[in-house]
Amino acid sequence: MSHAAAAVDHQHHHEEHHHEEYSYTGVTNKKVMMWAFLASDCMFFGTLISTYIIYHGKSLTGPYPVEVLSIPVTTASSFVLLMSSLLMALSVAAVNRQDIFQFRLWIFLTSVFGAIFLGFQSYEFTEFVLKGVTVQQNLFGSTFYTMTGTHGLHVAIGVFWLFSWFVYSFFGNMKDKAVDIEVAGLYWHFVDIVWIVIFTVIYLVEFVGVKA
Repeated sequence: MSHAAAAVDHQHHHEEHHHEEYSYTGVTNKKVMMWAFLASDCMFFGTLISTYIIYHGKSLTGPYPVEVLSIPVTTASSFVLLMSSLLMALSVAAVNRQDIFQFRLWIFLTSVFGAIFLGFQSYEFTEFVLKGVTVQQNLFGSTFYTMTGTHGLHVAIGVFWLFSWFVYSFFGNMKDKAVDIEVAGLYWHFVDIVWIVIFTVIYLVEFVGVKA
């Protein structure tokens, strides 16, 4: 094959690869798929949150939310999760400039902060059970565990995903992985935003209503 033919063939494959990577919007296909998933997940969480709001205050038996919810503990866990979003942003910035050392540091800390949040949630669930709040106990218990448990599962998936990238960075080439990390970042930021809504609906509204 001549050099000219080889160059044309290389260009053809490059264009095919570019076509596969990017949608007609100019956004990578991976990001488009993640946005589509997050849109459907947003509706799913919207349903869970709406269900909690609809049945709020309709439990016929205790324990009731105000008797078991702990603002200090949940505020601390919320702060940890929100800070993990900042760390995730630093991870994305680091991989985009190919600073692998910084990437490893920030992505590791992001997954650690996510794990700490799950530790807080496990502690809270344990305290609730000891106080008699179970899924079968009342409407508050069933809606609370369903919503926060589903969110916790999303966090756990995110922690595993991010830690997997931390491990991969020691054995694989991160040169072309910036988009993959950005996609993981979209997921992680979404999980954090959902928690802000859940925290507001379950904890802040409850205690503001009591004080009012």
